[in-house]
Amino acid sequence: MYGGGGTVGSPSVDIEEQFRAFVAARSTALLRTAYLLAGDWGAAEDLLQVALTKTYLAWKRLGQIEAVEPYTRRVLVNTTTSWWRRRWHGERPTEILPERPISDGLDARLERDALWQHVKQLPTRQRAVLVLRFYEDMSEADTAAMLGVSVGTVKSQCARALAALRGRLGELGIEPAARSLGSRHSRDEREAVTT
Repeated sequence: MYGGGGTVGSPSVDIEEQFRAFVAARSTALLRTAYLLAGDWGAAEDLLQVALTKTYLAWKRLGQIEAVEPYTRRVLVNTTTSWWRRRWHGERPTEILPERPISDGLDARLERDALWQHVKQLPTRQRAVLVLRFYEDMSEADTAAMLGVSVGTVKSQCARALAALRGRLGELGIEPAARSLGSRHSRDEREAVTT
């Protein structure tokens, strides 16, 4: 009935009845348009109310409106633009709180830098074993073949390098090295007590 192109407002039909029929027929589609313009259902409902009010007042004032739905959509767009220009676009209530503490990654970068500084201080073969095993993700056998040493050498060099790094980083209080260092100290203390 109100597909958007017809004339509404014949003198024989009451304006309020015409308006009610228009709202009943097209308000769902207009609400979807308002949502797409506003991006929020609450704001969309408010926009639609304002647009329908403006449309009704214009309808009463003019006696008839050619193409009521396009006119109402135009009012929706203009009202959205007007609200967007006037309204503050800061905080909005939501169901989920967006304010979660997010790390800027500085601590991780500092720890990674400290780790790399200590890796560079390791003997060449230990450093090579760590890089191949953990950075390049090679197996012990592949690392041994790459370096031209036995698998046992790769294991011992890796163990020594990791122990040295844990000790150095633990002294700086960098986790999880600090936990490993703490557990190693308590094990040493246990051994001293038992002997």
